[in-house]
Amino acid sequence: MIEKGAVLPMFYLPPVEYFVRLNTYKPDILIEREEHFPKQTYRNRASVYTPDGVLTLTVPVIKGAKNHTKAKDVKISYDFEWQRLHWLGLQACYRRSAYFEYYEDELVPFYEKKFDFLFDYNEQLLQFILKAMKIKLELKFTESYEAEYPNLADYRNAISPKHETDIEQKPYFQVFEDRKGFIKNLSIVDLLFNQGPHSVNYL
Repeated sequence: MIEKGAVLPMFYLPPVEYFVRLNTYKPDILIEREEHFPKQTYRNRASVYTPDGVLTLTVPVIKGAKNHTKAKDVKISYDFEWQRLHWLGLQACYRRSAYFEYYEDELVPFYEKKFDFLFDYNEQLLQFILKAMKIKLELKFTESYEAEYPNLADYRNAISPKHETDIEQKPYFQVFEDRKGFIKNLSIVDLLFNQGPHSVNYL
């Protein structure tokens, strides 16, 4: 049993705050996969910076057991071409960034190949980001659902699009900052495409 560290949910292209927490508590990180899937969270949405401000990219999930489906069992819906839309969105937002082309070839398969389960999709994306940021971390997962973890910092509900992060974030260059200024706590890809290999130092 891990006695120090943090328990984190599995997110889609998580916000910067997620990686600040992960970097702070590693290697003692536990990823929650047994929880009931909550709606309207970063588990299936990410925020990116467009010329008009923040755009939310949402991975559609199959409607079914509502809130009683475990996170690891939630299936992705392909009723419309969301992968194409997400990829076009990422290109429109970051084609002009310093490092987009650097990561493009490794990222594009995530928007071509179909994944059955949201959790697996997010996990493979997370592995890609950890590798890109040169963060060494072996992912460990929960085996059962626990309401509380007395010995772990619990971020399962703390990192949410519904409330602003309390982490201090130094501004870094963003492609469209001349339009709306610096926007904090966007998806980690905003940091990665703008800062590249220096991203881990930023954290």
